[in-house]
Amino acid sequence: MIKEQYIHSDVTAEILSVAFEVHKIIGSGFVESVYLKAMIAEFGLRCIEIDSEIELPVFYKNIKVGSRRADLLVKKNVIVELKAVTELNDNHLAQAINYLEAFNLEVGLLINFGSKSLQYKRVIHPRLLNQRISKIK
Repeated sequence: MIKEQYIHSDVTAEILSVAFEVHKIIGSGFVESVYLKAMIAEFGLRCIEIDSEIELPVFYKNIKVGSRRADLLVKKNVIVELKAVTELNDNHLAQAINYLEAFNLEVGLLINFGSKSLQYKRVIHPRLLNQRISKIK
C-alpha cells in the first residue's frame, strides 16, 4: 500500500491497515463512535501515535462562532475522518478537505465503515493539488 510518490504514504498505509483490521473484526453496521473507539484501541495496540477528537475553533470576522472536531490525527501528519454511512458522497469529501485546510495539513483519509466493504479516499490539501497542476503546465 505504500506508494512513495504520495506524501505521508507510510502513515496512510498504517492507518489503512488499522482500518482494515477493525473492519475485519467488527464489520459494518455500527455507529461511527464504535469505529472511532476501535481504531483508537488498535492504534494503541500497535503503539502508533494518535490524537483523537481534536477540536479547532471556527471564527467569523475574528469572533469565535463555533468549533469543529476531527476524528483522528495520526503521527501529527495525517487527519482521519471516519464515517458509518451507506455510501460516501461529496459532502463527506468536502468536510475532509475543510479539515485539511483548517488544520493546515497536507494529507487526510476519509474512511467509511458503513458499507459492506471498507471504503476510503485519500484527500490532498487543495494548495498541494494546485502546485502539482502548476508544475505540469
